[in-house]
Amino acid sequence: MNSIIRIGIVDDHPLLREGVANTLRKRADLQVIEQGGTAEDARGIALRVIPDVLLMDVNMPGDVFATVRFISCQVPDVKVLMLTVSESEEDAYCALEAGARGYVLKGVSGPDLVQAIRIVAKGETYITPEFANKLLSNFKRHEAEVRKIELTHREEQIIREVSKGLTNKEVASKLLISEKTVKYYMTCVMQKLHARNRVEAVTALRRYWESEALGRFAINSPNVDVAARGGP
Repeated sequence: MNSIIRIGIVDDHPLLREGVANTLRKRADLQVIEQGGTAEDARGIALRVIPDVLLMDVNMPGDVFATVRFISCQVPDVKVLMLTVSESEEDAYCALEAGARGYVLKGVSGPDLVQAIRIVAKGETYITPEFANKLLSNFKRHEAEVRKIELTHREEQIIREVSKGLTNKEVASKLLISEKTVKYYMTCVMQKLHARNRVEAVTALRRYWESEALGRFAINSPNVDVAARGGP
């Protein structure tokens, strides 16, 4: 990696964007090369100038998570770092699962933001310490809740297909079993999850799958723990 970290900033608030840019310009090893205000701008910047790190807000015009996924798949040299006010766990899960390498809350100090950028530029990961603690704490709580539920391989196979919006008939056709068999297993799943209907069952399992995604992220990302302790 070049000693100079080239940075793109995408946020739909020009004053905030310029404030971040001014903070970063004070560092000799950081160079702000382009700015934008929409998810489409982020995609264009990634493709056109290939910054080392692309700062993106969660809430701005366009499909942000689809853009993060596109960049992480099509322009992997660009490391996406979310810089946002959103403390929504769902937003964090979606961003990290889409391929973002970090999640930093606005209000972070200049030195901490610089540290996050340097860490992400090296291919590692960073989450705002307090938020990392919250996410990991909730992950462990969700994990403990779901451990009480043991689904068989066939039950999990069927609920995963149902979560994609397939009907019992479509699931039966895909798995080469009878529709009656699908109904039987779905009844078992709903009983184990204490769900009154298919929607509640799918919601409960999706919460678990999201927690699993964060768990994989934490296990495969050494700097999540470092960040949670306050950083190096």
